[in-house]
Amino acid sequence: MPPRDGASYLNLPLEELEERAHRARDLLSPCSVCPRKCGVNRVEGDLGSCRTGDMAAVSSFNPHFGEEYPLVGRGGSGTIFFSRCNLSCIFCQNYEISHLDEGEEVSKDRLSTIMLYLQRLGCENINLVSPTHVMPQILDSLPGAIEGGLRIPIVYNTGGYDSPVSLDILDGIIDIYMPDAKYSSPEVSLRLSGVPDYPQVNREAIREMHRQVGDLSLDDRGVATRGLLVRHLVLPGDLAGTDGVTGFIAREISPNTYVNIMDQYRPCFRADEVEVLGRRVSRSEYEQALEIARSNGLRRLDTPRRRIFPRFQPNRPNLF
Repeated sequence: MPPRDGASYLNLPLEELEERAHRARDLLSPCSVCPRKCGVNRVEGDLGSCRTGDMAAVSSFNPHFGEEYPLVGRGGSGTIFFSRCNLSCIFCQNYEISHLDEGEEVSKDRLSTIMLYLQRLGCENINLVSPTHVMPQILDSLPGAIEGGLRIPIVYNTGGYDSPVSLDILDGIIDIYMPDAKYSSPEVSLRLSGVPDYPQVNREAIREMHRQVGDLSLDDRGVATRGLLVRHLVLPGDLAGTDGVTGFIAREISPNTYVNIMDQYRPCFRADEVEVLGRRVSRSEYEQALEIARSNGLRRLDTPRRRIFPRFQPNRPNLF
């Protein structure tokens, strides 16, 4: 059911949000925040696959005008890029953030302040980029942000490797889920992202996300207010398995799912370890991916645009 009063989290009492945050923090020791279930005690500073302890780290925060059209509106999408990741993609285009740990640790109060700052700038939403491994820390910061006046939708912009337990905690809090749907093949997901169960986990996560928020809804300005938006990055040589991904979405989620078939792949980080990843996606490969998506029945495809990835600016006035 759509929220009664704007952003979903506004319909939950602060006591409920605090209880959810407590449940989420319990997942940190032993850690089972994501499907890796590393089992380390992050509260005590132990590090698992995501290399993140008790505090979230932020690489950048800015209004972002290069996101999908329904997220941008007039004010831009208020992106918060979290450092590190629970995946190990060898071709990551933000590898300085995800692999090289670019960023600064932030307290829950500082994270609340960042959210409110982006809202004051006129952003249409709070866009949490790579939030999976720091979901508990995000929820810790939310009550303070709400008490400070936060009211715009929250976008959960994830790599798509999310656990059912974490998603259950987020039910009724997240307005817009934006997961990747990276691969069809377990062998490819193991080779390229370090997890063999990505396709299975990803499909279950997308099912749950859609159950919570449904198809993407837009206001009279064409700006997203609630729903599911899926990203699929086309890889050279069809390593991403576009037919399997888009067929699943159309048949088992909804043909009305808003999907961004992304064309911006370029060789980055350790992509040269796999020969076919050493080149960009050709125009014909991309056009073929679009045709596959359409032939599978998907009707709402995002229009490609150049993406802009802002960098961290630690010396912002009046923030901290």
